[in-house]
Amino acid sequence: MNFTPLVAALAVGLLVSGPTQADAPSYGIERLSGNVNIDDVEARLREALDERDLTLVETVDHAANAANVDLELPDTRLFLFGNPEVGTPMMQCQGSAALDLPQKMVIRQDGDQVHIEWNDPHYLSDRHGLDDCELPLDNVAGVLTEIAAQALGE
Repeated sequence: MNFTPLVAALAVGLLVSGPTQADAPSYGIERLSGNVNIDDVEARLREALDERDLTLVETVDHAANAANVDLELPDTRLFLFGNPEVGTPMMQCQGSAALDLPQKMVIRQDGDQVHIEWNDPHYLSDRHGLDDCELPLDNVAGVLTEIAAQALGE
């Protein structure tokens, strides 16, 4: 018996009916999206960071890096930023928190949508075992959401 057509049909069925990105677990990733221009989002993100006296440590243009090796990637820009007064206590509590600091936000083009994504500080607290430390996680989470909303023009 030839199973090739059956295997092909099952594979297509899984691709069509499988979980979508929207259905995937968040794993501590927060996201806001909008039908906006990515260059405008970048400009507003820089303004939002500056208004809050957050230090922009570095930016990474993943699409440009991909193009440098003849690969394609939709516009994907990573921003590393922070405030040592907030990040340092997290690292003092648990040194492994340095793996996730400074804070990051990525803006990326996905069809006609631009997504802005960042790590939920409560997730980072769980990941690094920061429960025994008094940290302003709710405040940090609120500021990150405000920055993302401002970047999207909301």
